[in-house]
Amino acid sequence: MHDTTFITAGDGCRIAYRLDGADDNPVLVLSNSIGTTLHMWDAQIAALTEHFCVLRYDFRGHGKSDVPPGAYSMDRLGRDVVELLDALNIGRAHFLGLSLGGFVGQWLGIHASDRIDQLILSNTSSRLGPVSEFDARIKALKTSPDMAAVAEGFLAAWFPRPMLEVMHPEVQPFRDMLLSTPPQGLAGLYAAVRDADMRRTIALIDRPTLVIAGTDDTVTLASHGEHIASTVPGARLVMMPAVHLPNIEHPKMYARTVLDFLRETEVA
Repeated sequence: MHDTTFITAGDGCRIAYRLDGADDNPVLVLSNSIGTTLHMWDAQIAALTEHFCVLRYDFRGHGKSDVPPGAYSMDRLGRDVVELLDALNIGRAHFLGLSLGGFVGQWLGIHASDRIDQLILSNTSSRLGPVSEFDARIKALKTSPDMAAVAEGFLAAWFPRPMLEVMHPEVQPFRDMLLSTPPQGLAGLYAAVRDADMRRTIALIDRPTLVIAGTDDTVTLASHGEHIASTVPGARLVMMPAVHLPNIEHPKMYARTVLDFLRETEVA
């Protein structure tokens, strides 16, 4: 296990990352949702590191990474991952991205498939709108950011109501991550999502792909996962009885689903 450390991306932004597991295992990159840090995967690390060297990182604008001004782009977020792999001398890796991380996974599958072995796209979409909604959120963050209200809005969309009503212990770390997210960083990533549309280009992905969707997801709808699975050639779809974070609602089922796919396609 290694502490969080940093690389510097091509535009000078420092990106925080962490490696867990044996260095001689295949590498699995984990990519987070917006408003979280690499710690959103903490519950999966023990299971995943039995088979993989797990590489996690904080998006620019989030966690311990730098917070550049202005809008971010999906191209830039994708290149951050490629440059992270380059800096660590990792030629190819498996990739698991949830929500925004799944957007980045799609970009990598389209533009950098030579760096990806197996691809898992969880609770994500190829296009999220409307643009006006993201513009309004960005404006609010720039003029009068109320991160407490932002945090509660995210939590209500991420977790089933019973978990929120009983103050489930898994919820508080996500509230803390949201409250610590810089408004500029959140606005920058909002812009990247606002401007991304990969509904057609994901047909170019040629990597073995698993799509995970939540039956009760109100952020990236189950139908969005179905679209990705039907558009990416040969992709497989797994529906989980969850909202937006099945890795938190069903951590054992989630880890088993991920490992079954990665190890099956590896053996094959």
